[in-house]
Amino acid sequence: MDDGKVEVAVFNEAFYEARERVWSSEGADVAAEQAGLRALVPEDASESERGWTGQLIASLGESPAPPRQWSEYYHQAGAVHAAAYQVDGTVEEKIAALEEARRRIWEVSGEAPSDEEIHIKAMTRVLKHLERELRDPTFPTGESG
Repeated sequence: MDDGKVEVAVFNEAFYEARERVWSSEGADVAAEQAGLRALVPEDASESERGWTGQLIASLGESPAPPRQWSEYYHQAGAVHAAAYQVDGTVEEKIAALEEARRRIWEVSGEAPSDEEIHIKAMTRVLKHLERELRDPTFPTGESG
């Protein structure tokens, strides 16, 4: 670290380990963890490096955000999404199930709170990819045809 550059991999690993210790144990010494991280930032580090490392170091003193509480609409869409994977049958039946799941998820997203709508719609992306793969496999399936 004599060249004034932060060893990013070393700093990041130390930060994540420190954050885990702070978040997982009552009475963790946040100030000591922050001091340890500051020691990884050279005195002649660039302003940019001092900025991003400083923000991360300061963030250790903040409480983690509580887990997001999703609405019933989100969970309903998740159940539809999960069920789409369970369909056995012909390729055509699997495609039909994926199409129906995507349609139903899109429908549920319209009923959901606006801040969840995009997250629910995102559930359809992987289903669309699976459907495309069933329609036009990118690798040999072993079936003759």
